[in-house]
Amino acid sequence: MSSHSHQNLHGKLSAAGLLVTLGIIYGDIGTSPLYVMKAIIGDSPISQDLILGGLSCIFWTLTLQTTLKYVILTLGADNHGEGGIFALYALVKRTKIQWLIVPAIIGGSALLADGIITPPVSVSSAVEGLRNFNPDIPTIPIVISILFVLFTIQQFGSKLVGKFFAPMMLIWFTMLGVLGVIQMTQNLNVFKALNPYYAYHLLTSDISDQGFFILGAVFLCTTGAEALYSDMGHCGRKNIRVSWMFVKTTLILNYFGQGAYLLSHEGLTLMDLGSSNPNPFYLIMAKWFQPIGIVVATLAAVIASQALISGSFTLINEAMRLNFWPKVRIKFPTDQKGQLYIPSINWLLFLGCVGIVLYFKESSNMEHAYGLAIILCMIMTTILLNYYLIMKRVKWYFIAPLIITYLAIEFSFLAANIVKFMDGGFVTLFIALLLIGIMSTWYLAKKISKNYTKIVKIDNYKKVLAELSLDLSIPKYATHLVYMTNSNRTDEIEEKVMYSILQKRPKRADMYWFIHVNVLNEPYRKEYKVTEIIKDDLYRIDFYLGFREATKINLMFKEVIKDMVQNGEVDITSRYESLNKNNIIGDFKFVLSEKFLSNDSDITFFENIVMNSYFVLKKYSLSEEKGFGLDSSSVKVEQFPMVLHAPERIEMRRLDHQNCELEKN
Repeated sequence: MSSHSHQNLHGKLSAAGLLVTLGIIYGDIGTSPLYVMKAIIGDSPISQDLILGGLSCIFWTLTLQTTLKYVILTLGADNHGEGGIFALYALVKRTKIQWLIVPAIIGGSALLADGIITPPVSVSSAVEGLRNFNPDIPTIPIVISILFVLFTIQQFGSKLVGKFFAPMMLIWFTMLGVLGVIQMTQNLNVFKALNPYYAYHLLTSDISDQGFFILGAVFLCTTGAEALYSDMGHCGRKNIRVSWMFVKTTLILNYFGQGAYLLSHEGLTLMDLGSSNPNPFYLIMAKWFQPIGIVVATLAAVIASQALISGSFTLINEAMRLNFWPKVRIKFPTDQKGQLYIPSINWLLFLGCVGIVLYFKESSNMEHAYGLAIILCMIMTTILLNYYLIMKRVKWYFIAPLIITYLAIEFSFLAANIVKFMDGGFVTLFIALLLIGIMSTWYLAKKISKNYTKIVKIDNYKKVLAELSLDLSIPKYATHLVYMTNSNRTDEIEEKVMYSILQKRPKRADMYWFIHVNVLNEPYRKEYKVTEIIKDDLYRIDFYLGFREATKINLMFKEVIKDMVQNGEVDITSRYESLNKNNIIGDFKFVLSEKFLSNDSDITFFENIVMNSYFVLKKYSLSEEKGFGLDSSSVKVEQFPMVLHAPERIEMRRLDHQNCELEKN
């Protein structure tokens, strides 16, 4: 599918598209009513100022942060229909500002760290509703079991399950709205919360035990906004913007309904409300409806987790294509565009989620750690968005107040969330730092390696390659010999490739092929270009692939050869006389180079740490042949020393025989 058709597919508005959007986009932000009001109240006595202030903070956060920043502004920064912080970075990378790699890596790592805590907090909040019927029920085994099933079914793809997601989320949001309206009709005073004064009053007074830091709890209502942007490519900007009006309305109605219920119990704390699970979300339900509500809430939490998991797969795939992450195995369980499964990431996420559940035990404890990582991602998105607007030549007097306002809002949220550090926030920050370390190491190592790769002109080797192809005194190595190259220019090649062909062990072949893969700044594109360097002897193929396209060089190369044969550009039948008579196709042999750090390298302390860390990571990453999708039976891997900062020439004096005799005497 071309980028143009992909953009058209996701750019149109339709009833089916709106329904699918509910199932894919809003899982995270849609399940926030399960825990936000509970986190805001905490152990504080219920008061009108606290409830109206909390509701006002929620309303204006969803309006300014989610609606204005993400739904209206950031969704406009699409890369051929795709969104997310790496897609945004791919756009602003064109500005040639090198340091923008920093917010991209920090933001991507923080978003991945958030993906480890979102499933546990959502599923735990839903399952804990069972305590309304049995206070002693052990929820931890139930939560882990649900998570295990969820991560196990990832290998089958979410195409079939997705058909169930959309109607289920429609039921969920409708339930949220209806429950809220029922409570609001009994206390219309909650509409006072639309006045931002109540939010200001709450944050600047001692109404709550938390004071200004109550923003850390308020922020939980918008944590899914970044995921909303990341999943834009699945549904399209128009469908997200229109469906958000319905989603935001039902969320506000539910929050205000919870507020209306709580206002009728002023002076009490949540623990005084006579429930073993004092969660306002479940308290507003009639007793007979609570079992239904728990089932629907649990299913919604599972769907929210599914969206974060599939989003993590997409994020890792993009990171690999942008040289931020070691190559790992990717599977494509269905023929659905963008649907992929990464086994290693899937089970690492599962182990991380289980660790979170076992460490924090209760959803209320998880809330303390939730949000600290994702606010970092939002700040990084704002920084990149600033450069996107500059790149689009938006007037500075529009950009400046906008970016300053959002940086002020987000740094306020960050300051409020910092207090969560000792309460568990260090867990997600540690995970984020670990991911930042991996991405930075991989990127810097690739950059260092590229800087010290010697490139030579192919013209200097044309004559010897043509003669080598006809030199019968050298045993034939293969009919077709194929090398992967990182050289961007068609008239250049790495010196190590020529060393492999001519010196390491002279490799005679009837035809030589150089293949180069160009990763583009757009998501979906598959094109190639053929350059004839020596007719019937040497060709170069350049593949142009989008950063979300799978690298299947083996299959792609076969298609190119097939096309060239049909056009009469090349003859691939074997040159062996007996095989040529019977039109037998010649063999193809791929030669890949595997680098190791040479002892002759004279490197700095920093380079030593980066490169040694890189080679450790490389041991656990996918091999080059599997990463390029090559058939291992036709691949030869050669070891090449990588020399960084080659030492200066050692000056030595030669002694002749006479001098040696004198030295002995």
